[in-house]
Amino acid sequence: MRRLHSLSGVVPVGAFLCVHLWTNSKAMLGPTSFGQAVEEINHIPFLIVVELAGIFLPLAFHAVYGVVLAFQSRPNVGAYGYTRNWLYTLQRITGVIAFLFIILHLKDFRVAKALGLMRPEGFFFELGNLLAVRWKALVYLFGTTASVFHFANGLRTFLWSWGITVSERSQRFATLASATLGAVLWLLGANTILFFATGGSMMFPASWVRAEGGRDPADPALHPVSSASPSLSK
Repeated sequence: MRRLHSLSGVVPVGAFLCVHLWTNSKAMLGPTSFGQAVEEINHIPFLIVVELAGIFLPLAFHAVYGVVLAFQSRPNVGAYGYTRNWLYTLQRITGVIAFLFIILHLKDFRVAKALGLMRPEGFFFELGNLLAVRWKALVYLFGTTASVFHFANGLRTFLWSWGITVSERSQRFATLASATLGAVLWLLGANTILFFATGGSMMFPASWVRAEGGRDPADPALHPVSSASPSLSK
């Protein structure tokens, strides 16, 4: 069960996290680029089957069993403050945080889409509405950080537990590679959130969106007085 849990965290859950963050980062190129990326996903054959079998069921297994492992764990960083002990403890903590964040994220978008309260072509401006509220942007940044750390550190432990990295040299290389991948993924996610929250990012200026003929996601005209999306406030 633990090995299957470790495997599901890399494939398909971890792979989906990488694709999801990359797709969302297209928003920094403007609403047209983001809309095209979303449209490509929605034209995948048998999308419902793919989502259920390839994402939601493995994610549910990984999340539920991960919470069980988190509450069964016995962290000992107080007595032995080694790096691996801290990583072990942080892996359990970020797993619980990521689990709660994913539930929130699904409620904000996937459930709203399933109930007919949100259409895929409106995701760009719905994200702008949501993340223009500063505390919500901070929650998304915190949740994304926890999710990325949990995946990157989990990838390192997966390679070790499955016997792929046996030597000390290979384990050091895997640690460096996992940390690098995690940093890249975090930059993608953090920049996307910052873009929707402020209209700019650490990588792309807000003028790129306006130059494309789109609307700045931080434009106050997009945000009702209630700071909530009309579709989500019903």
